[in-house]
Amino acid sequence: MNIEVDDLSRPAIHALLNEHLQSMYALSPPGSVHALNLEKLRGPAITFWSAWEGSVLLGCGALKELDGRHGEIKSMRTPNALRRHGAGRAILGHIVTVARSRAYERLSLETGSMEAFKPAQRLYESFGFTFCGPFAGYAEDPNSVFMTIRL
Repeated sequence: MNIEVDDLSRPAIHALLNEHLQSMYALSPPGSVHALNLEKLRGPAITFWSAWEGSVLLGCGALKELDGRHGEIKSMRTPNALRRHGAGRAILGHIVTVARSRAYERLSLETGSMEAFKPAQRLYESFGFTFCGPFAGYAEDPNSVFMTIRL
C-alpha cells in the first residue's frame, strides 16, 4: 500500500469523495453533515492523502490544521467494496504520525453518532481517541460525536 499526498485531481478520488458525501447525507440530516466537498478539501490548511495498491484506490483521509497545536481529521473514507482490508487503519496511522511530526498537541475529529458510524468510532478508539465535547466551532448535536487524542 502506498500512501501519498494527493492533489485531488484524479477521477478515482472524485468518485470516492462523491460516495463519501452521498453516504453522509443518507445517514445524517443536512445540518449535521460536516464532510468537506472537493473545493474545501483543497484549502491551504488541509493536507489530503490517498492510499493505493497499484492503480486501485483503497482510501483517503485529510488533516486540517486548526492552529499550531491542534489538528482535525477529515474525510476518512474507504470504498464500500474495499472495507476491512486495513486501508483506514493505515491512513489513520499516517495522519497521527504526521500530526506528531508537526508537533500538534491534540488531534480531534467529528463523526456520526448512529450505528453505521460505530466501526469508525472503534477504529479511532483503538488508536487512543476518547470521546470529548465539541471543538473548533462545532456545536452539540445528537447526530455527532467528537473524539480527541493528546499527542
